Amino acid sequence: MHGTFGPRATTTRRAVLAAALAGAATLTLPAQHAAAAATLTNGGFENGVTGWTAYGTTSAAYAEAGGRSGGYRLAHWSASAYKVETYQYLTGLANGTYKLTAWVRSSGGQNASYLALKSAAGEQRTDLPPTPNGAWIRLVTSVAVTDGTVTIRLVSDANAGNWANFDDITLTSGTTSLAIKGADISSLKKNEDKGAVYRTASGTTADAIAVLAAAGMNHARLRVWVNPADGYCDKARTLAVAKRVKAAGLKLLVDFHYSDTWTDPGAQTIPSAWSGHTYAQLRTDVYNHTYDVLDALKAQGTTADMVQIGNELNGGLLWPTGSTANWSQLAGLLTSGANAAKAVSPSTKVALHLANGGDNALYRTWFDNAVSHGVPFDVIGLSFYGYWHGALSDLQANTDDLATRYGKPLYVAETAYPFTLSGDDSWENVIDLDSELVSGYPATEAGQAAWFRDLLNVVEAVPNGLGLGAYWWDAAWTAVAGNGWDPTDPSSGNAWENQALFDYDGAPTDAQAWFKHR
Repeated sequence: MHGTFGPRATTTRRAVLAAALAGAATLTLPAQHAAAAATLTNGGFENGVTGWTAYGTTSAAYAEAGGRSGGYRLAHWSASAYKVETYQYLTGLANGTYKLTAWVRSSGGQNASYLALKSAAGEQRTDLPPTPNGAWIRLVTSVAVTDGTVTIRLVSDANAGNWANFDDITLTSGTTSLAIKGADISSLKKNEDKGAVYRTASGTTADAIAVLAAAGMNHARLRVWVNPADGYCDKARTLAVAKRVKAAGLKLLVDFHYSDTWTDPGAQTIPSAWSGHTYAQLRTDVYNHTYDVLDALKAQGTTADMVQIGNELNGGLLWPTGSTANWSQLAGLLTSGANAAKAVSPSTKVALHLANGGDNALYRTWFDNAVSHGVPFDVIGLSFYGYWHGALSDLQANTDDLATRYGKPLYVAETAYPFTLSGDDSWENVIDLDSELVSGYPATEAGQAAWFRDLLNVVEAVPNGLGLGAYWWDAAWTAVAGNGWDPTDPSSGNAWENQALFDYDGAPTDAQAWFKHR
């Protein structure tokens, strides 16, 4: 069974999101706890609900067959609307920071469904994503314990028929957080030059970077093309935007495409200036171009914090020379770019980025080849669009394996989701039909915000703290005449404006609030 995730009734949508971010509880615990213990007990519910206390609609919380690793799980369900909490209150803990880990499933559609840790220092919660495919997802949250006590809370405020499952609950020392809460803003400069206007939530005209930074964005991603037809995303304009990024206190990721236009799994076109070059010449081209851009950034005081050597490299780059059909040459080209980046700044992290972030077989094959051919890299980047790349459980399965197999930090380099199915220009949008949406996430501001929240939660749960965070792709690419998909055609339209983080009045969508994710 499954439900539909939807926005809950509220007087203002921002009040709801503010409450969610603050970890506001839908249930208030009684003043006296029913039981207290020094350690978490029965986290797998193999002994029913022994050790746990239910509060609220207690009949809606029970153990049932179908555990993730054992025979049983905790279920929250009722044929009528319900509010229930299943909790354990622990005492006698050593002070420090503790991490709660839980495996969950959910119908979606609840007013709220989450796990939380509450202590004298405050409360941190993580919302359950809808899992219509029935797959389990691991979530984490953490809190500081200052008086030896903490409450583990599993909460549902649900409509009739909504369900949630919890299993394999553990409490350990540790923290959870994300270093990268970023956005690609590569189309911003052209948008501004073509007349786009951005606003604060109150409607005041403002700089888009300032709006995003105020919302909590801490990293910006800029793509670089070699000699683009319209002149945008070239070296000069990248330098100009980088100054604004660093002035706003943000970190900078530079995404080299090694092309004059878009590169992705279906296109890796050699720049016109490098046409006809041999493999040896292309290695030099890659090195010189990478070094030139990064050294210029360094010279103006805006050193890149991370660089992508290529974009969505499923099939390689600089086709056909650097195709995955010839890994020796692909490795040489990638190594040239990585070496150039480190020559400019040894502290700059080198990332290799693929698309199809739910495809573990692709990533294993690709990165096994990269490692065996000695390609130097520090970080793994993944594109993950839920309407193309699978369920969040697929992303988690892949990132879990990558973290274990390669031991490298990783991040979602690109994600997005629509806040509406309507368009703001005459060009057909990439996602514009209900049938294209991810189940449980409507094309509304609430649905877009929930997608960003849930994706960040999955990345936060990557083992060993190796999940760095995520970038929203082209967050400021609103519809404006002259800045369409095709840099060679000024009359082309924008097929992405309904997935930007600014609405059709130029104001921030609700999803921006999740840049403040812990």
